[in-house]
This record gives sequence, structure tokens and C-alpha cells, in this order.
Amino acid sequence: MKHISIILLFLVLTSCVSSKKRVYQIPDFAKKHQITEEVWIDNSRKREVPVAFYLPKNKTSYTNLPIVIISHGYNQNLPGTNKAYSYFAENLSLKNYFVISIQHELPTDDLLPMSGKVQESRKPFWERGVSNIFFVINELKIKHPELNFNEIILLGHSNGGDMSVLFASEHPKLVYKLITLDHRRVGIPRTKSPQIMSLRSSDQIADENVIPNESEQELFGIKIIQLQTTIHNEMNDGATEEQKKEMWNYIINFLNQ
Repeated sequence: MKHISIILLFLVLTSCVSSKKRVYQIPDFAKKHQITEEVWIDNSRKREVPVAFYLPKNKTSYTNLPIVIISHGYNQNLPGTNKAYSYFAENLSLKNYFVISIQHELPTDDLLPMSGKVQESRKPFWERGVSNIFFVINELKIKHPELNFNEIILLGHSNGGDMSVLFASEHPKLVYKLITLDHRRVGIPRTKSPQIMSLRSSDQIADENVIPNESEQELFGIKIIQLQTTIHNEMNDGATEEQKKEMWNYIINFLNQ
């Protein structure tokens, strides 16, 4: 019995350590990447902020790499939702971007309001996302000061897109480029900086004044791309290969401009 108790204690301690930082097994199709998950602590809010890194395999230096921060769509506070965009993350890492994906919701958080005036009821959730992004940027400056903080790219889907847009509106000087995947609630800032592109689904319509009109798009260089065969809930790893390639081509062409 004594030996069994020692073994059980060892397993518990090992589990506690590994929950803070672990490298996931990579499937065969993605062996060119290192995917690492960590849990950072924002002491100012007493909040855990889980993050996942997507880094090119065997790369030893991240000097001057641009940064991509991914914010996931809402998924009822399920852990690991930030890893549902691995297709984009892995391909970006192959293009020498330092990619970090934030898990914005925790299981203990309140659920996102689905009725009423969501512009009001959801704003605290978006503001929490803004705080998460701001915290991650500041942590990266400490942990990886060699990165290129003049080229921070935000990529957000749905509710994560709303967070990203709000962050870019409040901290425009921190964002180099902003990409949203069918966010619907927070209005795109009418500005030339940061540079902005939004991919729109074939089945959902954004709230009034969220999307700039054609004259505003032309004036500020904002790119609004209407996808014909991709619905809102498929703008992640659940998309078909054809859908992924279409979205990826728009994303990488925008980043290369």
C-alpha cells in the first residue's frame, strides 16, 4: 500500500507540472512544427491565460520575426478552442511568423450572452479579450524581446474577431495588420492604420455599421472579401481543404502586400 501511495503521489505531481507547460504530439501531416502550450498568469487580474505557440521545427532564433496573435471564436468556454485554427497557425509558422493563439474563455467564466442587446451585454467579454491580448503582448516583450513588435498581426474569428477589432480600435499603434474571419458585432475602424482585411461568410450578416461601405473601403484601403461557399462555423479547422486554401490565399496575399 505504501508503494501504491507513493506512485499515486508521483502521478499527481507530474500531472500538476505538465498542466502548466507541455509539448503536444504532432500528427504526421504537421511534423514540421513545434506546438507548445503554456498557461500564463496575469497577476493584475488574478487570471490564467492559456496560450499555444506554433513555431517552425528546429528554428533556434526568433530575431525580428513578426508576430501573429490568434483569437478564437466562441465555443461555450471549452478548453483548447484556441487550437482549432491550426491550419492557419501552422502555415503562418512555415512563413516565419511567430504565432501565438490565446484561449480567451475559461471553464469558470460566465457564458456569452445570446439574447438581448448583445452590443452591451457582450462588451465586458470583448474588453476581457482586449486585456488578454494586451497582457500577451507585454509578456512576449519579456519572454521574447527579440521579436518584431512593430509588426503585430491580429487574426480573430467571430467573437475573437470582435475582440481583435476592439483592441485595434483602442490600441491602433500596437497593431500592424488586422484580419477578421466573419466577426459580426464590433465596427471596423475607418482608418488606414492598421491595415485591415475581413473575410465574410456565405451565411451570416454583420450588424449595422460593422462593415465599411464601398466608398469607405476605397478611402481607407480596407479589404472586405465575400466568400461564396464557406459558412461562419467553418472558418477554422472544420473547413474543407478547398475552403482552407481559399482563406489561406487571401490571408497570405494580404500579409505579403
